[in-house]
Amino acid sequence: MAVILARAGSKGLPGKNMRPIAGRPCIAWTIEAAMDARGVSRVVVSTDDTAAAWAARVRGVEVVVRPVELAGDNATIDAAARHAVSEAAPHGEPRDPIVILYANVPVRPEGLIDRALHTLARTGADSVQSYARVGKHHPWWTARVDGASGAVTPWEGEVLNHGVFRRQDLPPAFVPDGGVIAVARAALMLKIGGVAPGPHAFFGMDRRGVVTEEGEVVDIDTEIDALVAEAVLSGRETEGAGS
Repeated sequence: MAVILARAGSKGLPGKNMRPIAGRPCIAWTIEAAMDARGVSRVVVSTDDTAAAWAARVRGVEVVVRPVELAGDNATIDAAARHAVSEAAPHGEPRDPIVILYANVPVRPEGLIDRALHTLARTGADSVQSYARVGKHHPWWTARVDGASGAVTPWEGEVLNHGVFRRQDLPPAFVPDGGVIAVARAALMLKIGGVAPGPHAFFGMDRRGVVTEEGEVVDIDTEIDALVAEAVLSGRETEGAGS
């Protein structure tokens, strides 16, 4: 089962889940990706937004109404996902995979969801998350800039930029990109023994990743993100029409 999270509130970009992107509401792209995934047989949208609920229903997708206490700024994604799973599929098996998708991610590479599910099944891991390669925003190139004097010092260590000045010389580093999270039901429900409590406890003990390339996933949080997603998806639509 895929659970699409579509909270109404957003401080950074209000209404982003329903913002038109390349001719469709943003959430529609995530619904389509979930429905196209071979490993997904059921799609549920968890939302407190009546517009997002309408967009889901007209596309034949189930809706779980998210309660107010799980829709505020401090609500966690795993709490919302647990609620949706408990409401929609209360009697699943512990190893049943659950896919968590964000409604504000309209751009994903084809097959990403199935790659995550395949990795989860093949490895027997508790969770699989997609990660993007870090380029020029590499942690080794992170610095501190004093607000008063403007003095620049390393974020860590004694040498600025770790002494590396060419991007190709940086060691591989990755950051979660929001493309997909696949978890075993037991992990989502916090039933894996030995996991320290915290905001990422639902990933379980054995956590794996699938890697995406630069620009393959676009997570909309700002106006610039929306413009990038519009350009990427409009380009795809144009290529599809011309092929």
